[in-house]
Amino acid sequence: MRDFQKPGRSRVVAREAMAATSHPSATLAAIRMLEAGGNALDAAIAACAVQCVVEPGSTGIGGDCFALLAGEDGKVHAFNGSGRAPAALTAAHLRAQGLTQIPRQSPHAVTVPGAVDAWTRLHADHGRLPFADLLAPAIHLARQGYAVAERVHYDWGREAALLSGDANAARVFLPAGRAPAVGEVHRQPELAATLELLGREGRDGFYRGAVAQDIVAYLRGLGGLHTLEDFAEAAGEYVAPIHAGFRGHEVYECPPNGQGVIALMILNILARFPASGDPLAADRLHVEIEATRLAYAARDRFLADPAQAGVPVDYLLSDALADELAGRIRLDRALADMPAFAAGEHRDTVYICVVDRDGNCASFINSIFHPYGAGLLAPRSGVLLHNRGQSFVLEQGHPNELAPRKRPMHTIIPGMVLKDGKPVMPFGVMGGHYQAMGHAHFLSKVLDFGLGLQEAIDLPRLFPLPGTSSVEAEDTFPAETITELRRRGFDIVPSGRPIGGAQAIRLDRANGTLTGGSDPRKDGCALGI
Repeated sequence: MRDFQKPGRSRVVAREAMAATSHPSATLAAIRMLEAGGNALDAAIAACAVQCVVEPGSTGIGGDCFALLAGEDGKVHAFNGSGRAPAALTAAHLRAQGLTQIPRQSPHAVTVPGAVDAWTRLHADHGRLPFADLLAPAIHLARQGYAVAERVHYDWGREAALLSGDANAARVFLPAGRAPAVGEVHRQPELAATLELLGREGRDGFYRGAVAQDIVAYLRGLGGLHTLEDFAEAAGEYVAPIHAGFRGHEVYECPPNGQGVIALMILNILARFPASGDPLAADRLHVEIEATRLAYAARDRFLADPAQAGVPVDYLLSDALADELAGRIRLDRALADMPAFAAGEHRDTVYICVVDRDGNCASFINSIFHPYGAGLLAPRSGVLLHNRGQSFVLEQGHPNELAPRKRPMHTIIPGMVLKDGKPVMPFGVMGGHYQAMGHAHFLSKVLDFGLGLQEAIDLPRLFPLPGTSSVEAEDTFPAETITELRRRGFDIVPSGRPIGGAQAIRLDRANGTLTGGSDPRKDGCALGI
């Protein structure tokens, strides 16, 4: 129970259905779809489309999408909507140009976006309302305008230099030569027209015809190797979800090329340590940091597109490996022999969870990776393009080496918790590379320490930043905790910005009610009916 004399927000409780997103307009769109007879998947798509307009730095139709769906039968459906590199692009081609990594504002950072394919495939198989109806709220906001929210403005201003590097992006997102202020009205008429086209033509409206031609011509003009065939052949896939037990529950994730397996690895390590008392005690944070560093070292060595590289999922989730890694952790000092990480940071994404009247659960995540993606905007369609290709490495022979039609190691991961064969909690954490740690951190606080969803989401966060020896920490940690972690040898540095975001909905099967939480680090909320 929260302390009502301190700032904060209460858990949202409801009887019939619930949605939680990082923007109030998106949550409202989801609720309206549920009230109109839509199901959880309908509501999630409608919410996501709205966020592609009102939270443009975090997501868009020029990005990728993953989803987990579960119903009362306990079957979990997983969809991988990550895009592929162009068929003509190789790591050798970029190495020949002297590159050791893919630049952010480069056409080579843009893989063929997978989000629209994921939305239309999932809707065809699991949706209830007409697809055009799901896009209508987003179209209205893009054409008529929306008021810029506070966290959206915060992220927008930090990327003004990136956006000014592309004339198309600057025209749309810096309309007065700067990021719009909080409360200013912003419009995206080209995106509105593209969304209308998708409502009429579905998948083909994006991957064939005028939109694909616009994106391909734009990227090729910048030196990209994308073709219309790359877009026409783009397709996500249903995949078998992976899962692991934790404190009497089963935690489900999408398999590689996503990093859900790393979240499960961290949980497997945490399960070997008792948890009680203060959830932010130095001993517990010590274990979480080291478990994350060890698991991410395995991620950066092994994780890749399983269609083009062997990914040893069974080994990564084995008890033997969890025992070995847990045995390396010493509570008196930080590990000194930590394997080196590849470079990366926590980044932006949107996560949406919905539970409908029939108990169907949608765990839905959509991203353009870094804030405002590659900062490249297709001129006629208004599609802002992601930079997911930066997750490839150019090192020859690495499992995650860039290759034709290959999917990069992916950070966005929806989560789903089942108990006794029934879904009890769709959940997710935003923040790019942070997400695997964020899943484990959140679930441990709920299942180990008994915190409510909102309490667990509100807690201060830290993250051992891949590629460095530093552990970023939000400035809300008690000073004595930071001092103690530093004494043990951890290089604790200020994060400089909020770490990630989160949403979750928990089904209380005993009472027949729903409880939701939404991260105060974002603008959004949970709402129920």
